[in-house]
Amino acid sequence: MIGNQNTITHLFDFATSNSLEIEESNFSATLHYWQSEPLSFNPLIATTYTGFVLNGNATIRTSRSNFTLEAGMYFSLAEAFELSTDGTGFLVAQNEVKNLFQIGGPIEEKGRLQYIDGCTDTLLISPVILGNPCLNLLHIPPQVFQSQHTHPSFRVGIIVSGKGACITPEETFELHPGQVFYIPKDSIHSFKTTDQALRVIAYHPDSDFGPTHEDHPMINRTILS
Repeated sequence: MIGNQNTITHLFDFATSNSLEIEESNFSATLHYWQSEPLSFNPLIATTYTGFVLNGNATIRTSRSNFTLEAGMYFSLAEAFELSTDGTGFLVAQNEVKNLFQIGGPIEEKGRLQYIDGCTDTLLISPVILGNPCLNLLHIPPQVFQSQHTHPSFRVGIIVSGKGACITPEETFELHPGQVFYIPKDSIHSFKTTDQALRVIAYHPDSDFGPTHEDHPMINRTILS
């Protein structure tokens, strides 16, 4: 377990530890981060692994093939695999969900969707079906003081570039690249920047957006005669 459990928001560096168990409401997950050491996963139940390479290279080895990712790339898979790396990054193992195998990136400088207080967001890994997890790139421009807000489920992720602060009612956390964070659900917080923009990768364990059996592009664009 990482961090002081009396603190609303947890921020930690790679040197601190390498995993955090998250048991929250209907979600069971483990946050892992690596610094050159190899990782191996062989799930006994349905588990989705979603990760991001902060720097260096990372190679994913599955029973089918090997895949090499560069800095700024991300992935999702739901099978046994080994990860070897010469750099740093993080991944979330979420139980009882099975996502598609996906590799993407590198990420862009800014997001493509409008977000609160002039920030932008890109949905890097979309929910396969309504309610499934997703991975996001959050871009916070310079001189932004976000409105205080909460989320209905936990958030975990990593600071990619820039600097700023995360402000909670209890404490202000200075942010810099390489920090991994965990924000429990319903925790009040906001991000603040001064002279530099901040880029953040954020994992959501659920979503209120995504295809359903009754509403998806294939069925919506099929016109029965």
